Amino acid sequence: MFGLGWMEIGALIVIALLVFGPEKLPQAAAQAGKTLRNLRRMANNARDDLRAGLGPEFQNFDPADLNPKNFVRKHLLDDIENDWNDKPRELEPATTAPYASDPVDELGYGELPPYDSEAT
Repeated sequence: MFGLGWMEIGALIVIALLVFGPEKLPQAAAQAGKTLRNLRRMANNARDDLRAGLGPEFQNFDPADLNPKNFVRKHLLDDIENDWNDKPRELEPATTAPYASDPVDELGYGELPPYDSEAT
């Protein structure tokens, strides 16, 4: 919950009891709940107004996509991750050299490739 452990939550409860006292703590919690609901409703209304103002082309628009972390993950890393998770393709052994009609000769251990003095 919000990245807090049980020790931090317990400390917050003790501090709230000391600040508000046991009589006013339920009222303060209820007021905090109402405030959070109002903020969530205002954020949802603002998002809906933005979508309505942008038009039908942006129906799938999510303001969270404007966050640089989400933008990078969505547009760059998802493609890499999808490529990584794809089933590996079976590679066929090369029988011909690229752009040549001669078959590829494999070199033995320690054998040097042919040297073309005219190409260098």
